[in-house]
Amino acid sequence: MPELAPGVFDTPGLPWLAATFLIAGLVRGFAGFGTALVFMPIGALFLPIPLAIALVTVAGMIAWPLILPRALARADRAEVLTLGAAAIVTAPVGLWLLTWADRETLRWAVSIAAGLTLAALLSGWRYQGRVRGPGLAGVGGLAGVLGGTTGLTGPPVILFYLASTRAAEVVRANTIVFLALLDLGIIAVMILRGLVGWEILPLALLLSVPYGLGIVLGQRWFHPDREKLYRSLAYSVIAGAILTGLPLFDR
Repeated sequence: MPELAPGVFDTPGLPWLAATFLIAGLVRGFAGFGTALVFMPIGALFLPIPLAIALVTVAGMIAWPLILPRALARADRAEVLTLGAAAIVTAPVGLWLLTWADRETLRWAVSIAAGLTLAALLSGWRYQGRVRGPGLAGVGGLAGVLGGTTGLTGPPVILFYLASTRAAEVVRANTIVFLALLDLGIIAVMILRGLVGWEILPLALLLSVPYGLGIVLGQRWFHPDREKLYRSLAYSVIAGAILTGLPLFDR
């Protein structure tokens, strides 16, 4: 099981982690997603991958009261439940991969997964109509595997929704609720498998402060008619996080 430093304030790269959580909160509050996409490439520089995944998950759960109630009122709950159930079922597969893949490989996986997601979103491709049943389960299942392995719980679902013609407000609400469901599944499996314990709570509580501040500010800036800004902000921050987290730039 990953261990924290003897004191929370001795955590490697703590100022960088706090600043990254603030930015991640801004993106999450505005766009409804992006916490792991922003945080994981940076978190992987300073922390073991399992600890970074648990940290971003627990901090996100602490911040639920700030973002989840409004999203629940606007989300397509039946659709999100199908996505979330499939993701929770397949998340243990990703966590199993996490136990034997080496740190360098996982860091590459984080950056490549985020990069492919960004490239697809920037392509401007959209699909028409609604995806149901097995299609939704497939998207959710892929998200579960990727989330368990890299901490990037959202890319398949984010791509699925942003490639649709759904309104920004619905995309945002559905994504928020889906990520909350998957957070529950991932943290439960990690605890059961001994990959993380209660030692993470002090650091998660500390980092939830800048994260929560970012969420509050991001939500204030969100308006349903600002779709262009909605996409541009998320794309820009994700690109910066990917570049920063590439193992190529290690010294």
